[in-house]
Amino acid sequence: MATSLLPNSGTGADGSAVIRVLSYNIRSMRDDTDALARVISACEPDLVLVQEAPRFFRWRKKLARLAAASGQVILSGGAPAAGPALLCSLRATVERTEDVLLPLTPGLHRRGFATAVVRFGGARLGVLSCHLSLQKDERYEQGGMLLDRLAGLGVEHAIAGGDLNERPGGPTFRRLADRLQDCWAVAPWGSEYTSTPTDPHQRIDAIFATEGIEVLGCGVPPLSAPLERGDPHGYPGVTERDLRAATDHLPVLAALRIPPA
Repeated sequence: MATSLLPNSGTGADGSAVIRVLSYNIRSMRDDTDALARVISACEPDLVLVQEAPRFFRWRKKLARLAAASGQVILSGGAPAAGPALLCSLRATVERTEDVLLPLTPGLHRRGFATAVVRFGGARLGVLSCHLSLQKDERYEQGGMLLDRLAGLGVEHAIAGGDLNERPGGPTFRRLADRLQDCWAVAPWGSEYTSTPTDPHQRIDAIFATEGIEVLGCGVPPLSAPLERGDPHGYPGVTERDLRAATDHLPVLAALRIPPA
């Protein structure tokens, strides 16, 4: 798989846009927030699909601090979406946002979606961040709700990403991949496994895109400071120390080309 740098963000003469999208479970910012901000900043994303954003006391202030430290602004989500959130760079023009709470199963954690419609140059894009249930039947139903919500954004091109709490062979993951492009499977780049930073052994975080979006590369950014015999072509600014300290998941970074609207 490729380990060269992903393409830079930019706008084409035809109005298309190349954007970088980062999906990241930040564990309510309970770990090293400076390391977390460094990882996000190094990836230079246009959109950050956050899971487990702060939801309780002073949650807005905490999320705003992370956004500012990583060169982003808050787009939507957080407590109103039960954890998922969206951050964006100033490159994005925001058309609308909506925080969605999913049906509550008694005894289980409340889940939701953070959604938005944004523009980059002449490209118009629907965006959804999710953190699906630990319970398989509920998770499968939420997968269907995700597809319905994405279709309901009323845009030709859309992306969804997050912590699926399921590996690619699972029924919910397959349900999404049957309808959307699994960006890692289309254009693998960097590393595959997202859990855990100290022992990467499974891919439970993913970015999906509708047909028509060109996937230029997707995966966990390779280290810029590899260990003894690691990959010498690492991603500038992304270090093992920061990835281990930032949270209990590894981030997924994708470069996508969005056609003009």
